[in-house]
Amino acid sequence: QVQLVESGGGLVQAGGSLRLSCAASGSIFSISAMGWYRRAPGKQRELVAEITSGGSTNYADSVKGRFTISRDNAKNTVYLQMNSLKPEDTAVYYCRIVVIAAYWGQGTQVTVSS
Repeated sequence: QVQLVESGGGLVQAGGSLRLSCAASGSIFSISAMGWYRRAPGKQRELVAEITSGGSTNYADSVKGRFTISRDNAKNTVYLQMNSLKPEDTAVYYCRIVVIAAYWGQGTQVTVSS
């Protein structure tokens, strides 16, 4: 079994920054992809950013240049540094890791006020 614990969400004014963390524990031998998704009110869940075991990254167009994903393999942790936040970034953010199967975090609320 794999457990994911997310932290770092909260309320911030537009233009501010937040850093999300997601730590994985349990039956982990090798994590391939790690990523962040979000679901805004009334919208479908969408990919925000992902990073492979080799360090390759992929970002949604809406966050390119503002968000940075990184991972610490020794700690089985993935991070999302979010800068220049906008009200449209308001959503519940979920981390996802792939260890043969995909596992999801419980979600953390990010609210950006205008």
